[in-house]
Amino acid sequence: MVGSRFLDLFEVYRPRLLVTMADLLAHEGAKLHLRFRDAPRTSLKGVLVPDGQGGAVIDLSFGISVVDAVRDYDLTGSDFAPTDLTIEMLYLVEAKSAAMEASRTLNKRLQGARVAAEEQAFTDTLTGLKNRRATDHILGRLVRTGRDFALMHLDLDFFKEVNDSFGHAAGDYVLQQVARILVGETRKDDTAARVGGDEFVVIFVGVSDRHRLSDIADRIIARLERPIAYDGQKCRISGSIGITFSSGRADVDPADVMQEADLALYASKRGGRAQHRFYDPTMTQNAENDAPFGV
Repeated sequence: MVGSRFLDLFEVYRPRLLVTMADLLAHEGAKLHLRFRDAPRTSLKGVLVPDGQGGAVIDLSFGISVVDAVRDYDLTGSDFAPTDLTIEMLYLVEAKSAAMEASRTLNKRLQGARVAAEEQAFTDTLTGLKNRRATDHILGRLVRTGRDFALMHLDLDFFKEVNDSFGHAAGDYVLQQVARILVGETRKDDTAARVGGDEFVVIFVGVSDRHRLSDIADRIIARLERPIAYDGQKCRISGSIGITFSSGRADVDPADVMQEADLALYASKRGGRAQHRFYDPTMTQNAENDAPFGV
């Protein structure tokens, strides 16, 4: 640097437009913000004092940029005076960095634990499907956002006989196979859930085509009627299905949708099982007429 012009080595970026020695001398005592013109373009702060001979002495400091300087120039404690408060500042910066990293790590762990807890709270542990709580949450969200959906309520036929004949382990295995079948009939935005012992719900988002839902229901019923092998035994079940839609209504209540699918399901049961029915308003009227007096 010896023999070089100061303004050839340093760029003064604050105050702006200081490009000559006269400009610098005019800012005696003012804080200057500078950086090297060549890489690494380390930032410095300085204060200028004229030397009375047309030149000046400038006291330079890294300031807060000392953190970058330590990195850029591989500085160590021996590069600073023992009484320099910069060392203490660097310790504080290091401690803060360590604390922030520990905080980020802890936040990630807590967030992961929260997500896992929420997922567990919304998951049926036996089948891996969503549970009744998740179903209510999803239906409420769909209603709030105004998205159309179809709801399919499935109840297994003859499931009690499987438990009675082969034990609850066989029943659990059958439920897991049913879950696999339902997942195979859903898309990414759809939801398959176990809402009771042998009751399942499937929510099809944006689906309002009766023929499409009818085909899906027929495929599910056909697959359920295939014997399920367990421990050398053949477990035989079937399924009854009720279907309803949210579309075409001014106001949609999730509880009403579930009730409609339930009525359609039991119409399938009364019709001989292993079939599906779509909800229609006469089912509600029939249910009211069949209710005991006073209920």
